[in-house]
Amino acid sequence: MTALLTVDDLRVSFPTRNGPTEVVRGVSFQLGRERLGIVGESGSGKSQTGRAILGLTPPPGKATAKRLEFDGIDLRDASVATWRSLRGIRISLIMQDPKFSLNPVMTIGRQLIEAARRTSGRAEAKDRAVAMLEAVQIRDPRRVFDAYPHELSGGMGQRAMIAMMLITEPDLLIADEPTSALDVTVQIEVLRILDRLVTERGMGLIFISHDLRLVSSFCDRVLVMYAGRMVEEVKASELAQAKHPYTQGLFKCLPTIEGDVRPLPTLQRDADWAR
Repeated sequence: MTALLTVDDLRVSFPTRNGPTEVVRGVSFQLGRERLGIVGESGSGKSQTGRAILGLTPPPGKATAKRLEFDGIDLRDASVATWRSLRGIRISLIMQDPKFSLNPVMTIGRQLIEAARRTSGRAEAKDRAVAMLEAVQIRDPRRVFDAYPHELSGGMGQRAMIAMMLITEPDLLIADEPTSALDVTVQIEVLRILDRLVTERGMGLIFISHDLRLVSSFCDRVLVMYAGRMVEEVKASELAQAKHPYTQGLFKCLPTIEGDVRPLPTLQRDADWAR
């Protein structure tokens, strides 16, 4: 497998009163044109890992790595011009909450056209924008095209954000809980779009999620993170049989329809996992 993205010893730290604190510690992996899932509890470093890859670690945070390379391009000291040629064109990021990602003073259509214009003319960009809104199962795409973000529900805004990030058909997509605000039928359609881009266009996908069952059925490989570290890498189809006690604990905490489990399972942590 040819690596589209190589990450070696990625670290993200933020200053505190007691000195720098690392929230991502020594994460290493390679990504081909495949679906890679990253799972873990809130605060385990999943989102910070995705942001660091795209050079979006918020100041005063600092991201470092021994190697951080995308398609032969060293991202560690990439210039502003290099990032401008990559972000939103070759690498896209779907944020978890559209309220903080969509521009509140621009219509959805204008924002979609702005993204599409990176790779096409204005007339074509408008047609592509409407078509992409249809693709993410928005019933009245022309109404949403002219709407402002505050006029949309959370799920509708999430679909608009997904459409915006997919409209350029990127080579690498980092999806941070992209389907958390969607109902099941729309979730399936969005996953179908992502799957098509991976299989037909050879896109690389990093799928960040809390949903272990979804990741195990949709992704090819899974990285499990705890306290900023990778504790396990496993084939997605074998996630339920993972060996690490942390991964086993996450699965045991998933609710089940059948059976009456008492007492309710809780995740037992070990200080050695974070070392």
